[in-house]
Amino acid sequence: MSSKISDLDKKILNMLQNDFPISTQPYKIMAQRLDIGEDELLQKIKAFKENGIIRRIGGIIDSRNIGYYSTLCACRLPENYIRKAASIINKEKGVTHNYLRDNYYNLWFTLTAPSYNEALQIIEDIQNRIGTNIINMPAKKVFKIKVIFEMGETCDK
Repeated sequence: MSSKISDLDKKILNMLQNDFPISTQPYKIMAQRLDIGEDELLQKIKAFKENGIIRRIGGIIDSRNIGYYSTLCACRLPENYIRKAASIINKEKGVTHNYLRDNYYNLWFTLTAPSYNEALQIIEDIQNRIGTNIINMPAKKVFKIKVIFEMGETCDK
């Protein structure tokens, strides 16, 4: 993929962020709206992923609205152990992501579980596997900011 993003690429990226079809065949619908073949669209999306332009395509579900418990967790680890600990943490199916922070607590992650008790059990299991205490910080108030990276081109179809 060249370093310049084409007008078509911009339209695809905007559609992925703002107008993703809720359908059993979303890429077919997108391709029709863009007046290109579905295979071409899928190749472009694959290239976006391979080139680090996008990381994932997926829904975002408010876990509280479906009865789940979600929390932000943090722990302090030696720098030479962070990568291994992150790998262990990432194996837990309820962990959505983790990241480094320049803070006393240097590895942070989010965890979603079917219940409060199950989340506490998962945190305890992770603590035992990585050998450090984990701070559990559930949100008291949720602020959701929608971030859209407008590419400058819209799909008029």
